[in-house]
Amino acid sequence: MKTNKKSWVLAALLCGVASAALAKGDVIGVSWSNFQEERWKRDEAAIKAAIEAAGDRYISADAQGSNEKQRADIDALLTKGAKALIVLAQDASAILPAVNAARQAGVPVLAYDRLIQDPNVLYVTFDNFEVGRMQARAVLALKPKGNYVFIKGAPTDSNADFLHAGQLEVLKPAIASGAIKVVGEQYTDNWSPEVAQRNMEQLLTKNGNKIDAVVASNDGTAGGAVAALKAQNLVGVPVSGQDADLAALNRIARGEQTVSVWKDSRELGKAAGRFAVMMAEKTKPSAVPGAAIWRDGSKKLPIAAVFLKPLAITRDNLGVIIDAGWATKAQVCAGVKPAAAPAACK
Repeated sequence: MKTNKKSWVLAALLCGVASAALAKGDVIGVSWSNFQEERWKRDEAAIKAAIEAAGDRYISADAQGSNEKQRADIDALLTKGAKALIVLAQDASAILPAVNAARQAGVPVLAYDRLIQDPNVLYVTFDNFEVGRMQARAVLALKPKGNYVFIKGAPTDSNADFLHAGQLEVLKPAIASGAIKVVGEQYTDNWSPEVAQRNMEQLLTKNGNKIDAVVASNDGTAGGAVAALKAQNLVGVPVSGQDADLAALNRIARGEQTVSVWKDSRELGKAAGRFAVMMAEKTKPSAVPGAAIWRDGSKKLPIAAVFLKPLAITRDNLGVIIDAGWATKAQVCAGVKPAAAPAACK
């Protein structure tokens, strides 16, 4: 059969274009601090979907709570050809040399959910000051007077202090007036529920069980606090949290936890994935959609940041989380007694 030269050239060109398109995909590396927490699996699914939708490839590593491993992980991700990095920092200070190494290699870094104090990164998170305010408001509404304790996050995570600052902003007037007495506060290494439970047990012992409210900074620490309270038959003491973990939503339905501030990590992951793809293609952090220069870190550095809005979930609006497909009614309402069930469980 006679081949038309023009057709052959056109086919070759089209094939070349298609091959170039297929070869164009960048590698986006993600360094997780500790992948054991429930919420990170949701984040990962959203990040991965956004990266792959753009024709890029997702690779990741789990530091398993180790600063040394996270630094080695980032080196390995760079060696594997990552053109942009998404980093959930185990320790905001210890990660800085690895971030600097990435910058020297021409690889941009997105600080995911936890601040990295480097003016070259893009910081993508929810408004953690507002999360702290929401936690405090919900607890204060139920217990405007009494003995309060703070179960804070990891001392190595700037978010722990942002959250606490937001909590204090709401509670300071009542503390200053004497209506609220702060009888204890503890950081929680690695945000560990087991550490939070031990800390709560110690605070209960120290105060003769006379604790009226617990401002816990996430659902893991809230779970540890609730376990300690239950052991002393103190179910119903107001307790805050965040992340809308399934266990926490069930505790809210059962009356064991007051609030979980929902940060829809599907939206956070989607945004981070999209932005990392853009940064791999040389978009500057300050030029991604919604970015603004933010200076509220402890070093007051100018950092490009994107903040998403959280939502406080209580017994009154548990149905929102079910309608959004974040959790099923069966998961939220498991073991809830009909007589004490919130509207979402009826």
